[in-house]
Amino acid sequence: MALPKVLIVDDDEESRQLLAEVLEGNGYSVGAVADGRAAREALSRDGGYSIVIADLHMPKETGLDLMRHLRAQKSTPDIILMSSFISATERQLARDLGAQALLEKPFRLSELLQAVGELVGKNPISAAHSKPGRGGA
Repeated sequence: MALPKVLIVDDDEESRQLLAEVLEGNGYSVGAVADGRAAREALSRDGGYSIVIADLHMPKETGLDLMRHLRAQKSTPDIILMSSFISATERQLARDLGAQALLEKPFRLSELLQAVGELVGKNPISAAHSKPGRGGA
Protein backbone atom coordinates (compact mmCIF):
# COMPACT_ATOMS: atom_id res chain seq x y z
CA MET A 1 0.00 0.00 0.00
CA ALA A 2 1.43 3.38 -1.01
CA LEU A 3 1.66 5.91 1.76
CA PRO A 4 -0.12 9.23 1.28
CA LYS A 5 1.48 12.44 0.09
CA VAL A 6 2.30 14.94 2.81
CA LEU A 7 2.69 18.71 2.36
CA ILE A 8 4.86 20.53 4.90
CA VAL A 9 4.20 24.25 5.35
CA ASP A 10 6.77 26.04 7.50
CA ASP A 11 8.59 29.35 7.08
CA ASP A 12 11.68 27.92 8.79
CA GLU A 13 13.73 26.27 6.05
CA GLU A 14 15.77 24.04 8.37
CA SER A 15 12.64 22.66 10.05
CA ARG A 16 10.99 22.13 6.67
CA GLN A 17 14.00 20.18 5.38
CA LEU A 18 14.30 18.08 8.53
CA LEU A 19 10.62 17.12 8.56
CA ALA A 20 10.71 16.30 4.84
CA GLU A 21 13.82 14.16 5.29
CA VAL A 22 12.31 12.17 8.16
CA LEU A 23 8.97 11.62 6.43
CA GLU A 24 10.63 10.62 3.15
CA GLY A 25 12.92 8.27 5.07
CA ASN A 26 9.79 6.61 6.42
CA GLY A 27 8.26 6.07 2.99
CA TYR A 28 6.07 9.15 2.56
CA SER A 29 6.00 11.26 -0.59
CA VAL A 30 6.62 14.83 0.59
CA GLY A 31 6.25 18.35 -0.73
CA ALA A 32 7.47 21.36 1.23
CA VAL A 33 6.64 25.06 0.94
CA ALA A 34 7.44 28.16 2.98
CA ASP A 35 4.01 29.74 3.52
CA GLY A 36 0.25 29.41 3.26
CA ARG A 37 0.01 31.03 -0.16
CA ALA A 38 2.52 28.57 -1.60
CA ALA A 39 0.62 25.74 0.13
CA ARG A 40 -2.65 26.75 -1.54
CA GLU A 41 -0.88 26.84 -4.91
CA ALA A 42 0.69 23.40 -4.33
CA LEU A 43 -2.65 21.94 -3.25
CA SER A 44 -4.50 23.38 -6.25
CA ARG A 45 -1.80 22.14 -8.67
CA ASP A 46 -1.60 18.69 -7.14
CA GLY A 47 -4.70 17.41 -5.39
CA GLY A 48 -2.84 14.29 -4.27
CA TYR A 49 -1.86 15.58 -0.82
CA SER A 50 -3.89 13.89 1.89
CA ILE A 51 -2.01 15.34 4.89
CA VAL A 52 -0.89 18.93 5.49
CA ILE A 53 1.54 19.68 8.32
CA ALA A 54 1.56 23.45 8.89
CA ASP A 55 3.26 25.82 11.26
CA LEU A 56 0.70 27.85 13.16
CA HIS A 57 2.65 31.12 13.15
CA MET A 58 4.00 32.18 9.75
CA PRO A 59 4.34 35.58 8.13
CA LYS A 60 1.57 36.66 5.74
CA GLU A 61 -0.76 33.73 6.47
CA THR A 62 -1.06 31.61 9.60
CA GLY A 63 -1.75 27.90 9.73
CA LEU A 64 -5.27 28.77 10.90
CA ASP A 65 -5.75 31.05 7.86
CA LEU A 66 -4.69 28.16 5.64
CA MET A 67 -7.14 25.85 7.41
CA ARG A 68 -9.98 28.36 6.95
CA HIS A 69 -9.19 28.61 3.24
CA LEU A 70 -9.07 24.83 2.79
CA ARG A 71 -12.36 24.34 4.61
CA ALA A 72 -14.02 27.13 2.57
CA GLN A 73 -12.83 25.37 -0.60
CA LYS A 74 -14.23 22.07 0.73
CA SER A 75 -10.71 20.68 0.56
CA THR A 76 -10.35 17.74 2.91
CA PRO A 77 -6.71 16.95 3.67
CA ASP A 78 -5.98 15.94 7.25
CA ILE A 79 -4.21 18.80 9.00
CA ILE A 80 -1.55 18.73 11.71
CA LEU A 81 -0.59 22.10 13.18
CA MET A 82 2.69 22.76 14.94
CA SER A 83 3.98 25.75 16.87
CA SER A 84 6.26 26.77 19.70
CA PHE A 85 3.29 28.50 21.33
CA ILE A 86 -0.38 27.64 20.96
CA SER A 87 -2.82 29.78 22.95
CA ALA A 88 -6.01 28.29 24.36
CA THR A 89 -8.01 30.31 21.81
CA GLU A 90 -5.86 29.07 18.91
CA ARG A 91 -6.09 25.51 20.20
CA GLN A 92 -9.90 25.68 20.30
CA LEU A 93 -10.11 27.32 16.88
CA ALA A 94 -7.81 24.66 15.40
CA ARG A 95 -10.07 21.94 16.82
CA ASP A 96 -13.18 23.74 15.52
CA LEU A 97 -11.61 23.90 12.06
CA GLY A 98 -10.83 20.19 12.20
CA ALA A 99 -7.11 19.94 12.97
CA GLN A 100 -6.31 16.29 13.64
CA ALA A 101 -3.28 17.05 15.83
CA LEU A 102 -1.45 19.95 17.46
CA LEU A 103 2.27 19.51 18.04
CA GLU A 104 4.08 21.90 20.34
CA LYS A 105 7.67 22.68 19.31
CA PRO A 106 10.08 21.37 20.16
CA PHE A 107 8.58 17.94 19.60
CA ARG A 108 10.23 14.59 19.06
CA LEU A 109 10.25 13.39 15.48
CA SER A 110 8.70 10.17 16.74
CA GLU A 111 5.67 12.25 17.86
CA LEU A 112 5.29 13.59 14.33
CA LEU A 113 5.60 10.12 12.84
CA GLN A 114 3.04 8.81 15.31
CA ALA A 115 0.55 11.60 14.46
CA VAL A 116 0.98 11.02 10.71
CA GLY A 117 0.89 7.24 11.16
CA GLU A 118 -2.38 7.44 13.09
CA LEU A 119 -3.94 9.42 10.24
CA VAL A 120 -3.05 6.72 7.74
CA GLY A 121 -3.72 3.79 10.06
CA LYS A 122 -0.07 2.79 10.03
CA ASN A 123 2.20 1.98 12.92
CA PRO A 124 4.85 4.68 12.80
CA ILE A 125 8.44 3.72 12.13
CA SER A 126 10.91 5.20 14.58
CA ALA A 127 12.78 8.39 13.80
CA ALA A 128 15.93 6.33 13.28
CA HIS A 129 16.26 7.81 9.80
CA SER A 130 16.94 11.26 11.22
CA LYS A 131 20.51 12.44 11.48
CA PRO A 132 22.28 12.16 14.84
CA GLY A 133 21.70 15.17 17.01
CA ARG A 134 18.61 16.20 15.06
CA GLY A 135 15.95 14.39 17.04
CA GLY A 136 13.49 17.26 17.33
CA ALA A 137 11.87 19.99 15.34
